[in-house]
Order: sequence, then C-alpha cells, then structure tokens
Amino acid sequence: MASAEVKQRLEQRSREADQLIAQLKQQVDNLRTCAVAASGGSSLEKENADLRLKVDSLKAKLIDLEERNGSVQVSLPNVKVNPAPTVTSPVAKEQPPSIAQPEKAAEAKPKKEKKEKKGSGKPQEKKEDVPVTISMMDLRIGKIVDVKKHPDADSLYIEVIECGEQVPRTVVSGLVKHVPIEEMQDRTVIICCNLKPAKMRGILSQAMVMCASGDTIELITPPAGSVPGDRISFDGYPLGDFPPQMNPKKKILEQILADLFTDENKVATYKGVPWKVEGKGICVAPTMAKTKIK
Repeated sequence: MASAEVKQRLEQRSREADQLIAQLKQQVDNLRTCAVAASGGSSLEKENADLRLKVDSLKAKLIDLEERNGSVQVSLPNVKVNPAPTVTSPVAKEQPPSIAQPEKAAEAKPKKEKKEKKGSGKPQEKKEDVPVTISMMDLRIGKIVDVKKHPDADSLYIEVIECGEQVPRTVVSGLVKHVPIEEMQDRTVIICCNLKPAKMRGILSQAMVMCASGDTIELITPPAGSVPGDRISFDGYPLGDFPPQMNPKKKILEQILADLFTDENKVATYKGVPWKVEGKGICVAPTMAKTKIK
C-alpha cells in the first residue's frame, strides 16, 4: 500500500515538474520573441541556453531532495502537456517597403484622364463690346413682286420681295390701313434683312419694310435706278460689318432705330447722315419730314 502511495506521489510531482518545465519553456519563448524584437536572435539563443541549464539544475535538485526523503524515482512514460498559447509580442517587426507586383500593375485599369473643367487654365480675355451703329443693319433695296392680305389679320399684308438673293423673302407688314394694296404691288422698297425671322399670325416674316412713321406711315423711297440687292450706305459707317442676324437680347435694332429720322428735307438719316445708294442718290420719304423711321 505504501509503495502505491509513493508511486502516486511521484507521478504527481513528475506532472508538476513537467508543468513547471512547460511554463519555463513558455517564458523562454516569450523572452525569445521580445529579444528578437529588441536586439536580434543571437542574444536570445544565449539566454535560452542559460535558462535550459537552470531548468536542468532545478530538476536535479528536486530529484535529489526526493531521494533524501526516501522517495524512489520511477521512470514514467512521456506525458504530453499542451503548452499555453503563445503571446504575441506587441513589438511589431519592421516591414520592408511594399513593391508593386508587375502582374497586379498590369491588371489595374488605367485611370481615365480627368477632363479639364471649363474655365480652367488661363482666364480668357473678355471681348470688348463693339459699339452699336448703323453698320450692323443690313439694309437693301427690294422689289415687291407679290402682295396679298393676311387671311387671319385684317391689318397685315403678306409680301413676296426680291432682294438680290436666289429666293425671294416673305415679309409680313402692318400696312393695310396706310398703303393701298395697288401701291404695294411692284413697289421698290428698302428692307432690313438681318432681323431674326418671326411668325406673325402663323406666317414667318423674314425681313422688315422701312417706313417713316408719325401720324401716318409712308414707305421710304429709294433713288431712281435702284435695283434689288443694292445696299444702303452711310458716310463714315463702313458696309459689311453687320451680323448675319441681330441678337434680340442685345437690343441692337432698338438702339439703331432710336437714331433714325427724316430731316427737314424729308431725307432719311442716321444721326444726321443721309441714307444713300452709291452712285444713284439718297433715300427720302414722300411727304413726311422730321419723323421717326422704323
């Protein structure tokens, strides 16, 4: 019975010794990790060897003490003891700089170039506003080749006017109450050709017939010998500077009309400068002096 108790005690101390050894090994591993992070692997190996020597020395002392107490040493089969989980050192190893893999770089889609925002780069120089003058108005001689009353408006004529172009222009004018239709037919007139076309009671009007306007309305009469397409000119104002179409938002027409009058001799003028057809004469109103032209 005594031998069984001794054997049981020895087994228990052996297990305790193995657990102590396992704990020491765990500490050794932790010290090794810290040592590698701090000063490299060579010093850790040295400390590990020293610790193993201490463990062996402590084990020998333990066996010696047991033998002195009358304990018999019995060899036991190896018992595997699961070591405690390794504690990761908080000191992280310095990682080498990452190198882009060529394959991944090849797989990466090329980034689309960003479109330059409008207004980026050098600021554009602001264009100076061109002064509004009669040069911006395309005034020509026209001939009414056909005229009829508007079917949906009692005060409007629909005229077909030749003005030197391949196709005659359709013009709608509010002249029914002022000029008889007989006087309109085959009449030579002056028209403004660079207005924005506009519908009048469903008919697109492509020009404007120029008239003296006061208590009544009279057509401005060109000089004798004028033919469709002849340009109206003004001394001091060059021809050819007119836009294809005057911008209604800029009120170009309104600014020009403010300076169009007949003088005391019934001559059509712009700021006192007579309207004329080069080599043929000046333009006049039949009876109306010092009145607006529109």
